[in-house]
Amino acid sequence: MPEITEEQGEAISYGLQLIVGELPKMILLFGISFALGFGMEMVFAYFAIMPYKTFSGGFHLHTHLGCILGSTIIYYGNIVLSKFLILDSIEKYILVVLGLIFGILMVSMYAPADTENVPIISKKERKTKKILSYITLIITLGASLLIQNQVYSNILIIGTIIQTITITRLAYKLTNNKYGYEEYAKQLEN
Repeated sequence: MPEITEEQGEAISYGLQLIVGELPKMILLFGISFALGFGMEMVFAYFAIMPYKTFSGGFHLHTHLGCILGSTIIYYGNIVLSKFLILDSIEKYILVVLGLIFGILMVSMYAPADTENVPIISKKERKTKKILSYITLIITLGASLLIQNQVYSNILIIGTIIQTITITRLAYKLTNNKYGYEEYAKQLEN
């Protein structure tokens, strides 16, 4: 297609790779969870944390199989913990405050946490995503205090904490990832 630039072609290619990688993962996550009887909790967990995840970023596992296994562990772990964790109101408020403090600190240091494959180079985009990370973090944790259903409330709290962990330097080190913006800056220096 002659009217498409090389950069646009790369963006389209990357988008198609994401679809091919995400679709089997979603089918597996949702299919198994509905078969096991907690499909609605999975749908809620997936879509409730998605805005915060979209803006804050986080590490990526390097293979489709690794991504499927990692996502399965993260989402199922969140749901299992949320079903069995019983918090009285004071414990819930303490966990939300700790999650908020942790989230604000990590977002200020690392968000948006990009990768080498998809570095966020634009300062304007980085600033916008950082601000939106703060906003979605606060809204998600605030919603956890308003939702009466203990499991759904816990999903928001635990999911937010897990997502915040995925942007940390330790998580990147453990998963052998590098922050894309830092790698891009190193290339410019050389």
